[in-house]
Amino acid sequence: MSSVNKNLSQTEGSQIPNAKYFKFGIVCSEWNHEITNALKEGAVKTLLANGAEKENIIIREVPGSFELTLGAQYIAEATDVDAVICLGCVIQGETRHFDFICDAVAKGITDLNINYNIPFIFGVLTPNNQQQALDRSGGKYGNKGDEAAITAIKMLALRNSFMV
Repeated sequence: MSSVNKNLSQTEGSQIPNAKYFKFGIVCSEWNHEITNALKEGAVKTLLANGAEKENIIIREVPGSFELTLGAQYIAEATDVDAVICLGCVIQGETRHFDFICDAVAKGITDLNINYNIPFIFGVLTPNNQQQALDRSGGKYGNKGDEAAITAIKMLALRNSFMV
């Protein structure tokens, strides 16, 4: 979703299903910790506010955003989670490193969705600068962690709608 003039944490008009019976994994990058920790806190708060049980939220950290894919795979293979939320932040720099990392993480998370047939949610910020990251991790545009948690819940509800 585009965040131009939009607070990501506002969900008015959006029906969020109950998350009580779902188990969630969260894999969070340690790099840009101030940002990623805020994303993680937002995701957990949103899951709990929508019915998830604290004991049904498994959190693991990885060194950087590039490692999110493998960390998410480890969670999916080692636990019985219904969805995995991947949280990271890659800030544009002066080199092409940003492009390589962002492309690899996006492809890796997409592949996990297809290969495991459970939702792996892309909650990775890709801002141009630190201020944009702060604005999207609890600042004036809300918290992308909230949005990632809501996306996980909605994707699980969508999956369940086909199981009736």
